[in-house]
Amino acid sequence: RLGLERADTAEKAVTVIVDLLEKYGQGGNCMESQMAFTYHNSFLIADRKEAWVLETSGKHWAAEKVEGGVRNISNQLSITTKIDKEHPELKEYAKSKGWWDGEKEFDFAATYSYVNTARMTTSRGRYCEGYKLLNKHKGSITPEIMMEILRDKESGINMEGGFMTTGSMVSVLPQQPNLPCIHYFTGTPDPSR
Repeated sequence: RLGLERADTAEKAVTVIVDLLEKYGQGGNCMESQMAFTYHNSFLIADRKEAWVLETSGKHWAAEKVEGGVRNISNQLSITTKIDKEHPELKEYAKSKGWWDGEKEFDFAATYSYVNTARMTTSRGRYCEGYKLLNKHKGSITPEIMMEILRDKESGINMEGGFMTTGSMVSVLPQQPNLPCIHYFTGTPDPSR
């Protein structure tokens, strides 16, 4: 929300978020209960001209500019070796902790996944299923198709049970500045409704 408020491009929103992250950090429970179950955050950030994926681990982060095709996130780190922006100490910190030897190619997801966080056991399946559903419609994704994907319970995209999906958002961002942007939000706690 602060990225939206303080930036006029997707790239500037990345900067706003990482500046706040580096200053204040992140944390807190994933649930209202006292259970110490935390995870770090991933963001899809887009404007009319470009899109970015920003993923975080503590105060460290990596960002990938989306160059084409489809891209999704799902409660896990997915940025691997294509890193377009990064925390200035990202690699040195990993090296100092013994997570990366400094020799092999640096892979953010492999190096920082599940560091001081709980494993999200269904996230890999959800991530893969989301990618499959997006690829199935690649080149012809409409708001209606995107809403269908976000309602999909079989894939786990729309979760039920102990952890539930409580909202979804679909945005249409035309590249032509004379056309309005349109944003759809779920009106109930369950995106399938």
